[in-house]
Amino acid sequence: MTVNVKLFDSLADVASDAGNALGRAQQPSLYNRIEWFERTARHCGAAGKTPLIARARCGNDAAWLFLYRTSQRHAEALASWYTLDFDIVRTGDNSALLASIAGKLKQFASITIAPLADPGPVEQAFGDAGWKVIRTVATENWKLRPPEDFETFWSARPGKLRSTVKRKGKKANLEIAIHNNFNEQAWEDYKAIYAQSWKPDEGSWDFMREFAEHEGEAGTLRLGVAYKEGEPVAAQLWHVENGHATIHKLAYTENSKSYSPGSILSEAMFRHVIERDAPAVIDYGTGSEPYKADWMDAPRPLYRLQLYNPRRPAAWLSLLRHKLSGLVGRSTSH
Repeated sequence: MTVNVKLFDSLADVASDAGNALGRAQQPSLYNRIEWFERTARHCGAAGKTPLIARARCGNDAAWLFLYRTSQRHAEALASWYTLDFDIVRTGDNSALLASIAGKLKQFASITIAPLADPGPVEQAFGDAGWKVIRTVATENWKLRPPEDFETFWSARPGKLRSTVKRKGKKANLEIAIHNNFNEQAWEDYKAIYAQSWKPDEGSWDFMREFAEHEGEAGTLRLGVAYKEGEPVAAQLWHVENGHATIHKLAYTENSKSYSPGSILSEAMFRHVIERDAPAVIDYGTGSEPYKADWMDAPRPLYRLQLYNPRRPAAWLSLLRHKLSGLVGRSTSH
């Protein structure tokens, strides 16, 4: 059968063309849904970037690569700091669709894609289409396959962590509320905690609120807030769906640090999610913060792919720089 490939510069047109193929029912991953890309473009897009989406279809199978056009000859993943796992979006498993997308994008000199947990399919497709593919580690991601009961999970945590939570938990006497739906007061408390924490400014509160409201309506939000004598001191925002729990955000106020409200709230959140949601995987997002090792199994790398089209002169200087730096010799290159 013939593969039909089309480029779009409008997410609305992509949604219309895809029907329900990019909705919650068809896409198990949060980051592969049309509303995620729409929200990202609406709140996290930068000046000079316009959507560029390549879609390939053959029969009932389809594949999409969501990109930003950053200039006439360059593109990058349609992603933001909130995107914890970027990927080719698919229905079906027709590998020829990825090769067709790679061929359709030959007008570009370079494309950057990150963060990718499994870069293999993109590497293969673009390499076979004549692109030079350079893989580097972008960041890392911590995951855990929890046991069925919380006590087994908790007994496997480091003794120092368990002792801290027990000892300081009694002293702090925190009140903890965990919301499975969006709650206006809890959201305002979360924002107040964040403002008094060590965290930098939030990238987009509008993005986060839309995300929390949308997932709250679906029942997949887990928003936990800890209070000390009525004052909010710690908060965590999780997402739980299709057997996958992700810790997206956490913060505690600086003036409450001495009684470890973050660890106390984490114990409550892990207990709640393991006992009530029974996820197959708990995901601590991206980053190399040492405290994640106390709660997770081990990190895995997330990759960045630099795709260069040697047919385009605009790619030559970058390819030369990579060659001189030795990166080409240490990376996957086709």
